[in-house]
Amino acid sequence: MSATERNLTAAHAEVKAEIARTDTKTALLLAFVGAVLAGTWTVARDLPLTLPATITGALGLVLLVGAAGLLLRSVRPNLSGRHGFPLWATLTAEKISAAVATDLAADVAGLSRLAVAKFTCLRRAVDLTMTGGALLIVAALLTAGSAR
Repeated sequence: MSATERNLTAAHAEVKAEIARTDTKTALLLAFVGAVLAGTWTVARDLPLTLPATITGALGLVLLVGAAGLLLRSVRPNLSGRHGFPLWATLTAEKISAAVATDLAADVAGLSRLAVAKFTCLRRAVDLTMTGGALLIVAALLTAGSAR
């Protein structure tokens, strides 16, 4: 195995590992966002909320739902068949061997683009989650302040 082949194999493994890490982070954040949405709904429905608290809290919930949407988009299966599993499912064993032997660099490039897209969705979802959480905290403070 040449140095180029070793480097391509290492790059391929690195990109696949990054995709797995991003998917794990996405799953954890999606569970967190779901728990925050459920908890907020449970607490807020029993409280007398002022108009500013309601508006602020509703905006926070909208941002959290948007974050959940981005997270789901990030883990949505890509069945276009350009690379990876869907492509392999359409090929014979001989064609798979030939494709792997000649297209490892193309697969690394395709997987890298996929990893960047997933990471971008995750980053945006984290930003929305932080902003939505901050708005929920402000709504809680507004509610606590009006209870005095």
